[in-house]
Amino acid sequence: MKYMGSKNRHAREILAVIPRQKDQIWVEPFVGGANMIDKVDNILRIGADINSYLISMWKALLNGWIPPENISEAEYYRIRDLDEYKQWEPVLYAFVGIGCSYAGKWWGGYARGAERNYCRESRDNVLKQIPKLKKVHFVCADYRHLNIPSKSLIYCDPPYMNATAYRPKFDSRLFWEWCDRKVNEGHSVYVSEYTAPSDWICIWSKVVNNTLVKETGSKQGVERLFTKG
Repeated sequence: MKYMGSKNRHAREILAVIPRQKDQIWVEPFVGGANMIDKVDNILRIGADINSYLISMWKALLNGWIPPENISEAEYYRIRDLDEYKQWEPVLYAFVGIGCSYAGKWWGGYARGAERNYCRESRDNVLKQIPKLKKVHFVCADYRHLNIPSKSLIYCDPPYMNATAYRPKFDSRLFWEWCDRKVNEGHSVYVSEYTAPSDWICIWSKVVNNTLVKETGSKQGVERLFTKG
C-alpha cells in the first residue's frame, strides 16, 4: 500500500546496505505504509506513526478487516468531510485517505484512471502485505516519545526537509538532534533523506522520481540513506 514517501520501489536495495545483528529489534518511528518493515526478516519489529487512524488500520487488518473494493469519488469526499467517519469508522477513514488518494498522499485528492480501480489495487496490495506483518507491533506515538528497546536498529523515513506538502511543517532540526541522542544511547540509526548534517555519512543513493501532488506532478530527486559517522 502506497503512502507519501513510500520506499516500496527500492526497499530491498536499502535493506541490503543496512547491517543487522542477530535478534536486534527493528524500529520504525515513521512506519507509514509499512513498505520497508514488511520486507525485514521475520524478527520482532516495532512500527510507529503519529497518525492514529493509520495505526488503527494496520491493527484492524492484522485482525482480519477487509477493505472495500470500490470507493466512488463522491464517497471519497463524504468520508473525508464527515466527522462521523473519523469517530466511528477510523479504519475505513485511514484506508480511503491513503489507498484511494492521488499518489498515496494522505487525503491528497481522489485517484482516478480510465482503466484502473485504485481502491481495488490498494486493497489487493495491502492484503498481500498482512502475512509479512504478523510480528510487527504497531504503536501510535510521536517519534520523540516512542519507547525504544535497548540497542535497537532504528530506521527513519521522516518527512523530508523543506517538503512543503507536509502539514504541520516537520521540524527537521529537532529530528536530527533526536537521532544524535539515539546514537549516543547505543542504537543503530539509519535515515532516508535528501540531505543530512555533515557528520552523517551517506551509504546509499539513487535518483528517483517522486510524485507529490497533482499540481506539481513528479519531480526528480536523489534518495539517500544516512548513518552516523
